[in-house]
Amino acid sequence: MANTSARMLRLLSLLQTHRYWPGSELAQRLEVSDRTLRRDIDRLRDLGYPVDASRGVAGGYQLRSGAAMPPLLVDDEEAVAIAVGLRSAASGGIDGIEETSVRALSKVVQVMPPRLRRRLDALQTYTVPAPLGGGPTVDATALTVLAQACRDDERLRFAYTARDGQESSRLVEPHRLVSLGRRWYLVAWDAERHGWRTFRVDRLRDPVPTGARFRQRELPAPDAAAFVREQLAAVPTQYRVEVEIQAPAATVERVVSHWGTVRPRGEQACRLQMNVDSFEWPALVLTAVGADFTVLAPAELRDYLRATGERFVRSVRS
Repeated sequence: MANTSARMLRLLSLLQTHRYWPGSELAQRLEVSDRTLRRDIDRLRDLGYPVDASRGVAGGYQLRSGAAMPPLLVDDEEAVAIAVGLRSAASGGIDGIEETSVRALSKVVQVMPPRLRRRLDALQTYTVPAPLGGGPTVDATALTVLAQACRDDERLRFAYTARDGQESSRLVEPHRLVSLGRRWYLVAWDAERHGWRTFRVDRLRDPVPTGARFRQRELPAPDAAAFVREQLAAVPTQYRVEVEIQAPAATVERVVSHWGTVRPRGEQACRLQMNVDSFEWPALVLTAVGADFTVLAPAELRDYLRATGERFVRSVRS
């Protein structure tokens, strides 16, 4: 059995990962008796963590928001600052920590008392951050709701605007949030269309937990990120771009990210393939790489680049 301090941290961590824990399951996870579990719950309450308990055979425990901030070694002002910082990180300002920030944000918001939540919401509503570019704006509050529903295995309903502009109401079993290419995607089982779907978070509105729990299904992919990539690759596009670039594959991959396929052609050359509906993004990629290249297909891309180049030349001459 772990020592008391380590066990308390483990207990708190478990309570933060589920909305409700049956007592027997929680005791089994901690490898303690029901009596020891009750004592540990009382210790958490003494420390300021609001843990609700239900009695009976199916009794259990639930961590809720309280009247005061639990002792996380921060005061109210610091707690709000942490939440604001996590929201900023969740928006994609720092590459690689978006998903971690959303998980941390959901934990902080969960234990915040209502008065601090109101301050956080007011700060979010009445501040206008400068756009970082590279992707659409996503509401951090919606991200938090989605993250908590994924964590708690709770069905969600939201309004969604499809790629063609069609509006619909969706009832889903959320699986994971994926940050890819400065966009957020929700991987979920569509309960009314009976299939796995990928939803762009910037296209969904008013996510509301239904209170109905579900058992996670097996995802038809190695992981959620791989599933999103497969779905994006399957979206029909107007043009298939193929370009030979005189630069190492690793250099081009850093610019392209997941929006194209890069195959090495020796140490100092590679071939880039992209499926696009317009040529703005391929032109930006080729400009950012800053190396000589040859357009293999389609002919329309050559015409687009030629016209764009002529426009720049005219601007310089004028």
